[in-house]
Amino acid sequence: MTNQSCQEGFILLGFSDRPKLEQILFVFVLIFYLVTLVGNAVIILVSRLDPSLHTPMYFFLTNLSFLDLCFTTSSIPQLLFNLGSPDKTVSYVGCALQLFMFLGLGGTECCVLLSVMAYDRYVAVCRPLHYMVIVHPQLCLQLVVTAWLTGFGNSVVQTALTMTLPLCGKNQVDHFFCEVPVMLKLACTNTSVNETEVFTVSTFFLVVPLSLILVSYGHITRAVLKIKSAQGRQKAFGTCGSHLMVVIIFFGTLISMYLQPPSSYSQDVNKSIALFYTLVTPLLNPLIYTLRNKEVKGALRRQMRRILDLRQS
Repeated sequence: MTNQSCQEGFILLGFSDRPKLEQILFVFVLIFYLVTLVGNAVIILVSRLDPSLHTPMYFFLTNLSFLDLCFTTSSIPQLLFNLGSPDKTVSYVGCALQLFMFLGLGGTECCVLLSVMAYDRYVAVCRPLHYMVIVHPQLCLQLVVTAWLTGFGNSVVQTALTMTLPLCGKNQVDHFFCEVPVMLKLACTNTSVNETEVFTVSTFFLVVPLSLILVSYGHITRAVLKIKSAQGRQKAFGTCGSHLMVVIIFFGTLISMYLQPPSSYSQDVNKSIALFYTLVTPLLNPLIYTLRNKEVKGALRRQMRRILDLRQS
């Protein structure tokens, strides 16, 4: 039996061994997914409609929200379908596309986008007088394009290497979506080279950007502590704290998943971690940036008043 026997699709086992848990998960996942869609869509709309938010920081935040919308949509609709239906299958093409989108979007967010946002905050705090000169619109666009090309360039390679492995008829994926570590377990050949390659790429996409972000925030912290005004320090820490919280949550879950030995966690723990970074993290981003950011909350109030005025008129 070769890969041709898997062309009809894969069976995503997910949480099928716990039917009662599936019913509860369906409700919670659906609620979280809808709130994630609404939250990130609101940030995108407000950032584009309110002139006061037409700054590099909110340009990057808009891209992050759009990325989170795509990231969670790459796996959650399939999960909802599997939770609410006895049919747990996904087509071969659907699995490859899911893997491609997940790797591309995850790589984009890891490698550059969050690092770019950290660099933006570094320039804003440490070199405020030169901010608009250094972080100009053309540079912002170039950095974002680089982020997307880097993430999806790696995704093309990873998806091709993973989906061309001989599976020998194995088509039961012990997960709720197609992911590299799980797909490697289906291969009926030695995957040590693939595992080493995945670990190396994961180190580059996770450890290197995280190190650059931490260095940036080291300089930011030192600069903020020199600010004499307590209000100025609070504003700087508030703005940067939101981004740093997103970084810790996102990188923490991915590092625990990809840079740990395969035997460190049970498959149930791996599924829980994957559910967190595919569903909870994209939900936390808009909540963190809106609840902790006075500028976004002010823009939301202005847009709400504008809508009410239009209705009254």
